[in-house]
Amino acid sequence: MIDSLKKFKNKRVFITGNTGFKGSWLSYWLNLHEAKVYGFADEIPSRPSFYEALSLKDDITQVWGDIRDFKSLSKAINNIKPDFIFHLAAQSLVAKSYEDPVLTFSTNFNGTLNLLEIARKYTSKLNMVIITSDKSYKNIEQLWGYKESDLIGGIDPYSASKSATEMLISGYFNSYFKNQKKIKVAIARAGNVIGGGDWSENRIVPDAIRAWSKNKTLNIRNPKSTRPWQHVMEPLSGYISLANILEKNPTINGEAFNFGPSSDQDYSVEYLLKKMQIYWPKKSWNVLSAKKFYESGLLKLNCEKANLMLNWNSALNIDENIEFTMNWYKNFYEKNDMRLFTNEQIKLYENIFKERNVR
Repeated sequence: MIDSLKKFKNKRVFITGNTGFKGSWLSYWLNLHEAKVYGFADEIPSRPSFYEALSLKDDITQVWGDIRDFKSLSKAINNIKPDFIFHLAAQSLVAKSYEDPVLTFSTNFNGTLNLLEIARKYTSKLNMVIITSDKSYKNIEQLWGYKESDLIGGIDPYSASKSATEMLISGYFNSYFKNQKKIKVAIARAGNVIGGGDWSENRIVPDAIRAWSKNKTLNIRNPKSTRPWQHVMEPLSGYISLANILEKNPTINGEAFNFGPSSDQDYSVEYLLKKMQIYWPKKSWNVLSAKKFYESGLLKLNCEKANLMLNWNSALNIDENIEFTMNWYKNFYEKNDMRLFTNEQIKLYENIFKERNVR
């Protein structure tokens, strides 16, 4: 992974959804390694945000636009002429997808359709990593992790939009990209991502941070639900490795890859919160009696394909994921220098990768 980061020096990298949680971390990390980063987003989705906490606008070229607007997206891509595109723009919240399914499908499906259509007519070489979701799978809450060859299919508007998007990508790849060498595309599916700088609504860690920072009680829905929790740098390291290998190795063109912790690293919401309390003691939560919508209780990923084909493995265990996350928020609320602290976290993570022989 460290070698992959070095390969991005002076490369033009276009990141959709770069003001969001994962997008802003990816933008900042690649910029540290001297990539020429161009961001495309319609707004900063939360206040506070990682994007603003690190003054990311000072480091990258920011283009404001809506992923659903074909003309503005096309103009940006064709003017910038990127070597790589990381597509992270999405409506990514399950709860919001129930409230506004039209927005969810128009952003996730139509936004990706716009990107693929622009790529179809693109005249230069291009490597695209399209990030979908672990919720693309038809989740029957099996005890073993889902493989990339398992069925996709959603039972809520969000997961349905992501599984439909995967069918769209497959259709475009087989119709337009499979038998040529210029445009390459790969799909990344990540588990539940945590980390400092996320203030999204209806996500367990930012919900806890918001409540606890104001000395309020956190309300939660499903304390026994288990998820493949991972720090944001874990899947991002996978995306970076995937993009680098995609450029060099045509055999992974059109392939999908899971990025998550090992299957024995699935832990409950309750476990996560109890570990978070170590860093923020005397904080509490309350379990809501009424559930507003369906949420799966169990979800695991099998990441052997990424290990075998990309030499990628997750580097952190669950306690380290939580430690990285809570230390970032602690420093933020203590009003410390967040650029300096984030640089230190990134360096520490890169060293852990190296020490544990994860490439």
